[in-house]
Amino acid sequence: MSELDLSHWLTPKLRALDAFLESRFEQVWPESFREPLRYPVFGGGKRVRPALVFAAHEACAPAADVAAAVPAAAAVELVHTYSLVHDDLPAMDDDDERRGRPTVHVQFDEATAILVGDALLTEAFGILADGTGTAEQRIAQVQCLARAAGHAGMVGGQVGDIAGGVSDVDALKRVHAAKTGALIRSSCVLGGLAASADPATLESLDAYGTAVGLAFQLADDVLDADEDAGDDGPPSYVSLMGVQRTRALARELVTDALGHLDGLPQPTALRALARFIVDRRS
Repeated sequence: MSELDLSHWLTPKLRALDAFLESRFEQVWPESFREPLRYPVFGGGKRVRPALVFAAHEACAPAADVAAAVPAAAAVELVHTYSLVHDDLPAMDDDDERRGRPTVHVQFDEATAILVGDALLTEAFGILADGTGTAEQRIAQVQCLARAAGHAGMVGGQVGDIAGGVSDVDALKRVHAAKTGALIRSSCVLGGLAASADPATLESLDAYGTAVGLAFQLADDVLDADEDAGDDGPPSYVSLMGVQRTRALARELVTDALGHLDGLPQPTALRALARFIVDRRS
């Protein structure tokens, strides 16, 4: 089988996602808040997490309408976007630019950026509650995303990162499994839930997402190696293991991730995304 053209595969799905997100932000009150709220959502992100939702949904239910996965894809993207808006704040990473544009607090102001993040996080759960599945599916999706986004997941990982004191690979893995990996794992499981996957399949998707989530961070560290080099750089896999070992571990994790896809009806896109995550150049 020829390699999947990810861009061709993903383009119509992202069109559906963007149309859905546009519909959620057509009516914003007060009206002056509409531009700040939309600014980070349509800021040119790669949409990796929604792509994982769509790929997991297709892997479990190849013939299903992609529309069933759109709410989960939108919700996970809004949680990711809120986290970036808040990470950029002066009290956190104090970044002035993201994706080649001023960050939200620079483009508008700090209070507005805080409120944008709050609104995006809240909207994500509203989207899941309004979703197209059964009540049981929607509850399961809310629970899945809440665990990934909260103190046991992304927020907890950010706290661990800010606290510092990370000096070995195992501690760094623990931080990143929560800060980065939890949302990636949940993206895969959310796609499975949208496809009414059985518990064994959801476990396979979770295991795939766990491996891919860590591989994603390892690949990021390789991409950031020059920027973060030196004694004053933050702890990273590259600083602790070196570039070559970091690359090798990322590829080992992709191999592990792919092994969890055996038996799924159509895992082609999940396979392609795992390889893209490690081989990407930005």
